[in-house]
Amino acid sequence: MPYVVTATWKAKPGESDAVLELLKSVASASRQEPGCLLFWTHRSLEDAGTFFLYEQYASEAAFREHAASAHVRRFVLDDAVARLDVRQRHVFETIEP
Repeated sequence: MPYVVTATWKAKPGESDAVLELLKSVASASRQEPGCLLFWTHRSLEDAGTFFLYEQYASEAAFREHAASAHVRRFVLDDAVARLDVRQRHVFETIEP
């Protein structure tokens, strides 16, 4: 069953456009990973500084590989995190009928 990760990011004032570009970069690279089934990013219509990420991986191991990737380090850990006021992550398993 897919391993699902959701995240909510809230950019610091003045950082929302930079965070948007970083999300585009990490999403594009992540979609190329063999274990990544889905990587969607969303921007709030009510607050341009709030972002929602929805990710699906083939397994928890595939997610761990993603989290350890060079593109996550470059775009998220080394850059985006410093531009955020809030970074929340939740993990789910898919329930099939």
